[in-house]
Amino acid sequence: MNKIVSRFGSFLLAFGLAAAAFQTPVQAQSAPQTNLPRTSITAGMYLIDAQVAMTPREREVGLMFRKEMPAQEGMLFVFDQPATQCFWMRNTILPLSTAFVADDGTIVNVADMQPMTETSHCSEKPVRYVLEMNQGWFEKRGIKAGQRLSGRPFAAHK
Repeated sequence: MNKIVSRFGSFLLAFGLAAAAFQTPVQAQSAPQTNLPRTSITAGMYLIDAQVAMTPREREVGLMFRKEMPAQEGMLFVFDQPATQCFWMRNTILPLSTAFVADDGTIVNVADMQPMTETSHCSEKPVRYVLEMNQGWFEKRGIKAGQRLSGRPFAAHK
């Protein structure tokens, strides 16, 4: 009997290790990233305290697993060069609004995204920056495509 239990336990351990090996890095992480560098961005008269996701891993995790976010906070995704950027909400609990932003800070388009979905929301033109805020943040403040954000990330591209 002990040999059977021992073999079964070994099987479960091996199965568990194999399953863990096939998880994507994001599936293996279930904690939000909250200690990224920050930058200040202004949108009209509004100040945004934005976490900055610059590496592929930071951009991949983004705001996943966050249960709340203060109204004045967001996350700025920074890419190496302008391209069509597409975002979805897998493992993201918060409803978000996403602004796709050109190098000079001009908002190209804004999209509202529903939590825990894989529906893609893409920039209408190539962009280097994407700013995620709580859903409705841009609309409530009358901030739309064509308006310009300002701050350190956009200063280098004027």
